[in-house]
Amino acid sequence: SNCVLLLLSFPLYCYALVHPNNVEDPTTPDTHVNNDNGDNNYDNDDDDDFFPSLIESDDISFFFSTYDLDGLHWALTNIFHRSARNPNNNNNNKKAVVVELPQTLVARGGGDTYTTEYKLKHDLDQARYLAAQLEHSDPTTSGYFTSRVIPIYEGVLRNIPPLTKLTRTKGLYAFREEDYAMGIGSVYNKALYMTTADELDPDWKERGGSSSGGLLNDALDWDGIQRDWFGEGIETSSRTESTNDGATTTATATTPPSPSIPGVIVIDDLLTPQTLSLLRRLLLRNTHWYQTKTPLEFGKYVGSYIDDGLHDPIFLELATHLHKAMPRMMSGHDLKYMWAYKYDSEFESGINLHADQAAVNVNIWLSMEGSDLEEEGYGGGMGVY
Repeated sequence: SNCVLLLLSFPLYCYALVHPNNVEDPTTPDTHVNNDNGDNNYDNDDDDDFFPSLIESDDISFFFSTYDLDGLHWALTNIFHRSARNPNNNNNNKKAVVVELPQTLVARGGGDTYTTEYKLKHDLDQARYLAAQLEHSDPTTSGYFTSRVIPIYEGVLRNIPPLTKLTRTKGLYAFREEDYAMGIGSVYNKALYMTTADELDPDWKERGGSSSGGLLNDALDWDGIQRDWFGEGIETSSRTESTNDGATTTATATTPPSPSIPGVIVIDDLLTPQTLSLLRRLLLRNTHWYQTKTPLEFGKYVGSYIDDGLHDPIFLELATHLHKAMPRMMSGHDLKYMWAYKYDSEFESGINLHADQAAVNVNIWLSMEGSDLEEEGYGGGMGVY
């Protein structure tokens, strides 16, 4: 069962649409190009030296501090647009600017010269999913996945040796000459397909009209949630009474304890059903899952990051509405980072015990109902310590 986890960090520490990426392959379809709702005009950004190869977390906070989501989205899309993830983006006949992948992305598992068996299996499953989903609405792109991407992934998978023979690299597999001959360099860790919330649901912004912006559940008691966070949900009161013999007794009353503990809160039904469905569709379709872990060291799951493709406006809006809904908790803490993880019970492991650098860390469990149930040999869900 597939599990998806979206994480947002408020200090210390959610896109641009491109062609399928294959510079040398003339069969690559020139389809599904989207200019992010028309809000960003790349042709106006003539000074390519203006954009760094990777946005810094302080830059994210700078835009977020004034809720300048248009500015943040503009910066993220322009940097991603120039990335090697998109070598075929000709920017309306303007010469493409291709920036090599920063070593930061390569070091954290997002490189394009190596993979793992489980990561390539994920990419193959996603390619098959997209081929089926787009068969009628976008037959050209569907055919590209069927005739080009899927055969390459299947061929390279057959070349990957078992983990027992990859102990030196902790499970990583470096692509070999025969893999490149099949075309892996033109498709692996590329933005082969990217859609937007606007494209999937043009009315998602119009469902606002409330403090939650139509993304969060309006029935939630945000004041009570913040009291639980600060440990204010447990209140004790005392009163002194006199007995008939002149003695005094003290009566103590305690409010029922909150199911949460100070500093850790659990919120059920955080999102509206429409929001949850839309986020799931975005994360299932967009090919921005570039990170692989070393399976013999950290387990088996794939990751996507705000500075490497995970920046559709709906993710930024979600962070904003969460920030505004809990002002006491979020005061002085602007968004610094956002990422998502996806894994499958077939991969045998989830995310290891770890600590994130954040004053407030929001983990949103997006999986389908039942996907996080405990199974024999697996913990299920997420444990917080």
